[in-house]
Amino acid sequence: MARRAKAAVESAASAKTPTDSTLRKKSRSTTPTAESLAALSQDRLIALILEEVGQSAAFKKRVTAALAALQGPDRVAAMIDRRLSALEKARGYIDWQKRRAFAADLDATLATILSDLKPLDTEMALDRILRFLRSADATLERVDDSSGQVHAIYETAAEAAAGLATGLSAEAALAFVTRAIDGLERDGFGLIGALLDDLLPNLPKEALAPLDARLVEAIAALPAPAWRKADPVGTAPAGQDWERRYRRLSLNRLRQVIADARGDADAFIALELEMSPERPDRVAVAERLLTAGRAAEALDWIRREQKRGPAVTTREDLLVGGFASQGPEREREAVEIRILDALGRKDEAQALRWSRFEKSLDPQALRDYLARLPDFEDEEALERALAHVASRKDPHGGLYFLVRWPNLDRAARLVLDRREEWSGRIWEVLAPAAEALEPDHSLAASVLYRALIADILERARSPAYGHGARYLARLAELARDLAPGALTPSHSDYVAQLRKAHGRKSGFWSQVEA
Repeated sequence: MARRAKAAVESAASAKTPTDSTLRKKSRSTTPTAESLAALSQDRLIALILEEVGQSAAFKKRVTAALAALQGPDRVAAMIDRRLSALEKARGYIDWQKRRAFAADLDATLATILSDLKPLDTEMALDRILRFLRSADATLERVDDSSGQVHAIYETAAEAAAGLATGLSAEAALAFVTRAIDGLERDGFGLIGALLDDLLPNLPKEALAPLDARLVEAIAALPAPAWRKADPVGTAPAGQDWERRYRRLSLNRLRQVIADARGDADAFIALELEMSPERPDRVAVAERLLTAGRAAEALDWIRREQKRGPAVTTREDLLVGGFASQGPEREREAVEIRILDALGRKDEAQALRWSRFEKSLDPQALRDYLARLPDFEDEEALERALAHVASRKDPHGGLYFLVRWPNLDRAARLVLDRREEWSGRIWEVLAPAAEALEPDHSLAASVLYRALIADILERARSPAYGHGARYLARLAELARDLAPGALTPSHSDYVAQLRKAHGRKSGFWSQVEA
């Protein structure tokens, strides 16, 4: 009897104590969702909306637009037009303190177009987005947009317009793109051009030929520069014709987009030669010819000699120790390899893959090379590749490769074999390599951390003192795993030497103590 009574009491107590799942359910119910808000009364929701309307101008515009939508698209369009007119006429500068409120207002305008006008009339919405984009140049020139917040709203508008216009009929699409082309002369930030780049490949095929003809007309209608009207046989003053040439180039680039959409490689090539007769983009041309099944012509193009242009050195080139222009050449060779494969010239393609690897230590080039070797030959080739990596004059590129490959055993061996050659200035390589080596290669990681600390302190790089302090803390932990005498001086002696040589760098030591 007593046991039954006790059980009943415990059961009642447990019934009064909410379970974890009940508490979680109640917690979720306070999160604003369609389901949780449906539980509020209509009067309460109206009160909350009115309260927010009184506090947020952007929200008030959204609510006003939603109410206008009940009266049809013309009413919503009229509201949007008033806001766009105000934007077009505005001249005041907007500093960073006002930028957030201004961006919220711009975002509300775009949201009104997309959420309230678009469901009622897509073409009217597209026209307003295009007008919105045409105001971008004047707006972005008068706003402190160092964060890119305002520009991002215009980018969203361009992407939305491209998506909406894709669903238009050929006739409507032709009309819209024609209006967009007319706005290119006021497209200093390239937003309308980006819209057209995204849109043209997705338009109905029957709209492409008329659009190309419209672009030809636009190029022919470009006004002659003032110097040419005054002196038809004279020489253009420096820089006076740049705007016309830029617009012509922009329109021809769009014609190339149309050529691609139509699968017309010859039209693309003709435009490329017209725009850049001395330095046509041979990679772009070869890719089109390869796609068209004309691999022999593509190979001729990709191997054409060209005048040397400005040298481009990428960050990766610097990391692997190369200072020649490898970026564009790497892209050219990648296309040449694809062409050789298409022609069945496998040995030449393999030789080029190996050459690419030797020059740039490109992991993907080596993977592609190994994948195409006969069985049992790949291990020998990999050993040859790793020996090449270790033998390079500058070891930093080799370490960068081995960590990415990855082969951390080889990376650790390289660090220890060439322990006097590491430069803490190349922290982009050394810091991630040290972190990767920590778990299984304490000694190699310690060597790299010491190189990093040496550079920070010797050059008094105060912004990096926090990193240096963390490296020193890592060294203390790694020292516990090292055999006596494995690294000289010992950690305690090393710290003492640092204090003797750099004891006056209080900013660093305060970070260490913290």
